[in-house]
Amino acid sequence: MIEKEMRQENLEGLVAFVQVAETRSFSGAAARMGLTPSAVSQSIRQLEQRVGIALFTRTTRSVRLTEAGEKYLQRVRPAVLELDQAADALGQTNARPTGTLRLNVPRVAHMVVLQPILRSFLDVYPEVSIEISIDSTLIDLVEGGFDAGIRYSDIVERDMNGVQVGPAMTRRVVATAEHWARYGLPSTPGDLLTHRCIGFRYKSSGALERWAFVQDGKSFSLSPTNALVVNDVASIVQATLDGIGAAYVTSCYVDGLVERGRLVRALDDWMPSLPALTLYYPGRRGVTPKLRALIDFLKKRSGEPAGLDAMLC
Repeated sequence: MIEKEMRQENLEGLVAFVQVAETRSFSGAAARMGLTPSAVSQSIRQLEQRVGIALFTRTTRSVRLTEAGEKYLQRVRPAVLELDQAADALGQTNARPTGTLRLNVPRVAHMVVLQPILRSFLDVYPEVSIEISIDSTLIDLVEGGFDAGIRYSDIVERDMNGVQVGPAMTRRVVATAEHWARYGLPSTPGDLLTHRCIGFRYKSSGALERWAFVQDGKSFSLSPTNALVVNDVASIVQATLDGIGAAYVTSCYVDGLVERGRLVRALDDWMPSLPALTLYYPGRRGVTPKLRALIDFLKKRSGEPAGLDAMLC
């Protein structure tokens, strides 16, 4: 029994408030909610008038929470999440999956797992829409408002439910035939230290990726001499095709190019296998029909992952 009268206007604008707080953007919140930025801005202004204090500090370039806004978010977000989960629970009774499915995945998962099935999945489930955030950073799915994520299984937290959805993959060292002819085909990883190479820098940490290898069950790594360093895998593949140097990449990005003779692999016996790609979602949240539909679809799908050829040509 609620002893204090609950007024409807006290609940208005809370979803908009949480979305703006999470995205730090009125336009970002509007995109999530299917509204215009002006409608979201008006909702926030009305909420601030009701509570009698500014919740956001606005400039021409940014939106951030005030100290009062931070405290308000801590109280409001769990309630908004609970309401969202209640709506999801009701949706369990729907025979047909509906609504927007929000996914957070790294580029490799988008290319290998999602891209090949998006057209056919959306054709089968026309009442479902998918929003994909391509991001290699491991985030809090609940806080970010995502239904599920895809990551390598070794970094998925244990309290998450997980389903393997990707094929077996490994790492590759590749270059053009001209590069290997110029520098010599390496017989051991150490030979790469005399080669011109292309490195990858992680956006999240700023660290330069070390090239990992395996011999007799033991792992080791090295840092080659990089003529070029970028933070985007597609750019690395293109630079490799351009003959800039040798690259160390996941197999799915280059196997199609190797089959076509555009790149040549080296050191295959030294290459480590990768953990399986896993679709994961919070263990405390039930599986909605739209997410269940995607999981079942991915389990049943067959065929090879799409290559990068179309992106690079």
